[in-house]
Amino acid sequence: MAPTSNQRRSTLIGFSAVLMWATLALLTDLSGTVPPFQLTAMAFTIAFGIGLAAWRQAGGNVLQHLRLPWRVWVLGIVGLFGYHFFYFMALRHAPAVEASLIAYLWPLLIVFFSALLPGERLRWFHGAGAIAGFLGAGLLVTKGQGFSFDPQYTTGYLAALVCALTWSGYSILSRRFGAIPTSAVGGFCGATAVLAWVCHALFETTVVPATWEWLAILCLGLGPVGLAFFTWDYGVKHGNIRVLGALSYAAPLLSTLLLIVSGRAEATWSVGLACGLIVGGALLATLDFLRPGIENKPS
Repeated sequence: MAPTSNQRRSTLIGFSAVLMWATLALLTDLSGTVPPFQLTAMAFTIAFGIGLAAWRQAGGNVLQHLRLPWRVWVLGIVGLFGYHFFYFMALRHAPAVEASLIAYLWPLLIVFFSALLPGERLRWFHGAGAIAGFLGAGLLVTKGQGFSFDPQYTTGYLAALVCALTWSGYSILSRRFGAIPTSAVGGFCGATAVLAWVCHALFETTVVPATWEWLAILCLGLGPVGLAFFTWDYGVKHGNIRVLGALSYAAPLLSTLLLIVSGRAEATWSVGLACGLIVGGALLATLDFLRPGIENKPS
């Protein structure tokens, strides 16, 4: 089925989340030495403010916007908080390169899991493009140096895998709750902030950010750890979820390019090759989005 103009618009709205996530590494670096759970708690507290603003604009009592089916609450909290919890646990129990690479299976999983959704059809170019994107992301993560899996880090590897399954599962299942308004994400952000503050109190020592670091944290909460979750929710519910999954590999590429431009990373051959794989893979995986008529051709 050819994509409608509304689906294209929704997909582009969802892709704006990928663009915002591309700033995550740079803004995190600029936030200084704030511990991960504290940073997550601060950013999601700001994101909760976005939800409050959306509810205020929609009108009605705040509690009215929080009256959601319990399954929706479980999905939202597991998706947002669970992803970050398992990601931090993976980094705590495994080398960052291997943990990050496993965690970045989520766009690939979204593409393949989308075949389970009603009315969705997985074509060969969807999978091939997503795999090319994953290989490109792997080059960025490993810097072309390769990697090795050590059994002693099994706990960390499993946490990273759960992380990937959590976000891909959240994205796919959100489609099942398409009738739930995107403003509900504000409630998920609030619950995630509370749980992150609890984890911070249990596992970390509070660090007071410097004056300029507050600005980076504010930008995190407004962008990649805030508005991005709202636009992603809208995109996966109303857009082309396979396209969004494949295009998500643009995040690590754009993130690396931002770090290079800001002088925090170096341009290398692996970045160039990764760029080719990710861009080429994205074009391949989105053939039916860019050329609607191809969907009606025989495989």
